[in-house]
Amino acid sequence: MSVQLELENLPMKKLLRYIFKENYSQLRNYYRKVKELNLTYVLETLKDKKTFQNVDKYCMFIGYPRSGHSLVGSLLDAHPNIIIAHELNALNFVDMGFNQQQIYYLILKNSRKLATQGRESSGYSYEVHHQWQGKFRDLKVIGDKKGGDSTSKLRYKPELLNVLQNKIDVPAKFIHVIRNPYDNISTMYTRSNKKDKKLADSINQYFDLCDTIAQLKQQINQGDMIDIRHEKIISNPKFWLNEICKFLGIDAGDDYLDDCANIIYQSPNKSRHKVQWNDELIETVKNKMNQYNFLSGYSYED
Repeated sequence: MSVQLELENLPMKKLLRYIFKENYSQLRNYYRKVKELNLTYVLETLKDKKTFQNVDKYCMFIGYPRSGHSLVGSLLDAHPNIIIAHELNALNFVDMGFNQQQIYYLILKNSRKLATQGRESSGYSYEVHHQWQGKFRDLKVIGDKKGGDSTSKLRYKPELLNVLQNKIDVPAKFIHVIRNPYDNISTMYTRSNKKDKKLADSINQYFDLCDTIAQLKQQINQGDMIDIRHEKIISNPKFWLNEICKFLGIDAGDDYLDDCANIIYQSPNKSRHKVQWNDELIETVKNKMNQYNFLSGYSYED
């Protein structure tokens, strides 16, 4: 099928609905990414589908912004059988009617581009030397790391979960990265682009996402979702990275695990100490945490 026909087949009513529902900044960033990925080239390369013929799993990150997704996604992208895009927001493309092959090529293009830039995010370099970021030997798993936005999208459009699973004609696996809520909320607050945002706003945003995760856990088979604590992967990266690979049905070689472990910082960033928490807000978060089993064991005093 020609590029022109592929573009004509995109559902324009859905595209227009998306445009007018999103604010200008989100829309500008979305189209900037599409332009950078050179969509025309992507669609032209659909004639060669052998690239993706062995893909047997789709990997999607869910959770919260600033929770450690970038680290886990970059480590997985270094595996010779895995390609993980960095904040492509593939769920938006699913929502707009892109087909499986188009989404896969956008993911691959994003991974390749980020690899040439040293896989940087928020001032950190997640480049894994001597490994396979942006390339692959035999592609088995493909996916996207955009946990916070994907979860927000599913909060307001829960039907997209079924749309994704029907469109991506392979089993979907979900990685839920969890960080100490006090640190996660603190970083969400300090990195917010809204000048008038209050710490309480970030608390509400975080627990709205927790509500969505709890709902997703009811919809997704237990064996198709894994909870990964940010602090554990930092303290014991080889073990937990190997666990994630097993979850995805992939073997992790010693050289891969060693090279990935070499980029891990020595301890998690306790950003809660960079923000002024009063006793009332600390207690509020503590009480809210008790509603979710996946947050058990965390505290402000950790």
